[in-house]
Amino acid sequence: MHITSERRLDDGVIEREFTLGEIPGTLWTPASAAPAPLILMAHNNGLPQREPRLVARARHSAAHGYAVATIDAAGCGDRPRSAADERARADLRRAMRAGEPVDDIFESLVGSLVAKAAPEWRTTLDTLLQLPGIGGPVGYSGWTALGIRLAVTEPRIAAVGFFAGGYVPRAQREEARQVTVPLLLLLQWDDEGNPRQRALDLFDAFGTAQKTLHANPGGHTGTPWFEVEDGGRFFDRHLR
Repeated sequence: MHITSERRLDDGVIEREFTLGEIPGTLWTPASAAPAPLILMAHNNGLPQREPRLVARARHSAAHGYAVATIDAAGCGDRPRSAADERARADLRRAMRAGEPVDDIFESLVGSLVAKAAPEWRTTLDTLLQLPGIGGPVGYSGWTALGIRLAVTEPRIAAVGFFAGGYVPRAQREEARQVTVPLLLLLQWDDEGNPRQRALDLFDAFGTAQKTLHANPGGHTGTPWFEVEDGGRFFDRHLR
């Protein structure tokens, strides 16, 4: 891991930009020197790691004693995108404008991104857990499709917080039955991009007995801030 920049924020949190091979990322660590539990915070597919809502959540969690890391996995942020993924994005925009079915396009695009992103997140986790000041257990917060894959394949993840969940590839919908760690799913009731019933069906499919659903009115980006605070209490219960 190569640290490219470091700064101390007003609340004492240390923010480090890093690269791990071709993977760019950001690590926030609390002011305390004691080993901190780690939360992997993944943005939705294609968005950059510096997306403001993610940064705000990350800084909030770090200020409350967690190490938090995010990366731009393959095909996300400013990293090169495959021709196939770009065609799928163009087809998706066209279909949505025309009011045409988008399920098969989402399946192709999101399935490909999950397949490429999951190994890079596991590599990042391997590296982060070797750093001083970071210990277990490990939580995951963010993009649902990726989080399902990691929760099933990465035994070091002890609790997960997911957002939305309406459009999740078939492979991850099947994998959801194998998720056994504590889980919190946030659902925006009027999310125009994530069909409500599919998110409810996904929640029902999760195999864990320790699962909680929080639903609020509003669109995709309207999740109220108090859910961030409630998410912090969820991780406190399971990571401390």
